[in-house]
Amino acid sequence: MPTFPQGALDVVDAAGAEAATRVLESAPELAVDLEADAMHAFRARLCFLQLGTDTDIFLFDTLQPGVDPRLLVPLMGDPERTKFFHAAQGDLQYLAEAGVRVRGLFDTHRAVTLLGWPKVGLADLARERLGIELPKEHQQSDFSLRPLPPGMRDYIANDVRYLCELGRQVRDACREADILEEVLLDCARMCDEAAARPETGAEYKPKLSRSGLSSAQYALAHAIAQGLHKQRLEWAEKDNVPMGRMLSNMAITDLALKQPNTHKDLARAAGVRGAVVRAHGDAILALIREQQEKAARGELDLDREPKGPRDPHRRKREDALKAFRIEQATARKVTPSVILTNPLMDALAAHPPATAEALLELPYFGEKRRRLYGDKLVALLAPYPVLGT
Repeated sequence: MPTFPQGALDVVDAAGAEAATRVLESAPELAVDLEADAMHAFRARLCFLQLGTDTDIFLFDTLQPGVDPRLLVPLMGDPERTKFFHAAQGDLQYLAEAGVRVRGLFDTHRAVTLLGWPKVGLADLARERLGIELPKEHQQSDFSLRPLPPGMRDYIANDVRYLCELGRQVRDACREADILEEVLLDCARMCDEAAARPETGAEYKPKLSRSGLSSAQYALAHAIAQGLHKQRLEWAEKDNVPMGRMLSNMAITDLALKQPNTHKDLARAAGVRGAVVRAHGDAILALIREQQEKAARGELDLDREPKGPRDPHRRKREDALKAFRIEQATARKVTPSVILTNPLMDALAAHPPATAEALLELPYFGEKRRRLYGDKLVALLAPYPVLGT
């Protein structure tokens, strides 16, 4: 049974951050996690950055003056030093925003997903691989609290305490299943695509089904949803709470479709909290009426987006690739995404390669896939060329 670091050292000032970084530089492998106050603030802040080795755990308190994540730039950017994360995508965004890029990533969550394991949570892995129970009671806690309560401190330390050993075991399983190259390529993609988080709410797109709605009805529902989204941003920023706590996406969708006209009807809408009805009910109902009046005057855009030339073979390429991926995954006894990830499927469907060597120009395709599938993919897609090429 492996041994694990028993304590955790708090890093609360510049001197401590520099000393901790020097210790970490001697480790060939690191476990990394972070905590933010996303469940409790309008614009989440990085509150802790946890780093662990086989012997030490350091809790970088990034809310303290002088504890700058950028001290870790050389360490985190070293591709020869493995960084074990679990479900890294969101963490990589916070780090990118802080000026830290990661190279040498091994994401245990992504790896076990590609392995096809039925349970992919960190607590599941710790229980099944190490016989250790990780508590879950602080998953939605406010990590901006200072001082951090002892139970929460232990919780964030445990997120990296066992991760190096788990990472090695999962990496060995990937090697045994002959999918390690594919996993590492996908980890490299995650690192390259990581960018600072967008402005809060900037990427909102209403999830409204067009089923049963005319163009005019859809345009009205879409306008109401966009207006409510803008309002919830203003209200949430003023109160410094997550926008979803003001109005969830589900609540906005229900309001946009049902379009209540009384406080009583408003309170019945899915996901609408009573406190929001009391504080902002009049404004919500006024916004709905305003958009209804615009629709009656014919002032709403009916969502007539210009469409480009249609690719008549696109669907045929997609269907052929799906069948190919399943066939090859069955033959290798691996998950379909090991054969071709969804981004690779999209790229191949849009631009079928003329030669096997051209596949190497696709980011994260890799030599192994070219060797195994290159000629087959060229032959598979040849009957469905892109017109005009």
